[in-house]
Amino acid sequence: MNYGEPRAAESRDVHPFDERNIHSDIAAVSLKLFDDGHYSQATFEAFKRIENEVKSLSGIQEEGFSLMMNAFKDAGPKIKLTDLVSMSDKNVQSGFRHVFAGVMSAIRNPRGHDILIDPIDLCLDHLSVASVLLRMLENRKAP
Repeated sequence: MNYGEPRAAESRDVHPFDERNIHSDIAAVSLKLFDDGHYSQATFEAFKRIENEVKSLSGIQEEGFSLMMNAFKDAGPKIKLTDLVSMSDKNVQSGFRHVFAGVMSAIRNPRGHDILIDPIDLCLDHLSVASVLLRMLENRKAP
């Protein structure tokens, strides 16, 4: 994908959030920023929303990478995404543990510490990832 290029949806009357099925909780914190062209801030707010949800569900008051690694740890996780019975269940838990932790380091943190100017399509890609993660939390097994 060539970031910054006009997309087909821009010629229709479909908002990119609708086209990408952006989670409503992400839209609540990011839509106005996105519509105003503040793409990096829209991304940052989406991942802060995820962090706050993980804190709330897990009861862990850490932040970022360490919060995610502890909330989704392999042995005795505070948040169980699967039943953790089969090898596939354990792989999903472990894999998403690293995805949640990775987005904190790779996507959220740079936007919280630096002034970045993200193109629209990169922002939409980030918001799509955030939507997937919130949906994983909604479909968790525990708590």
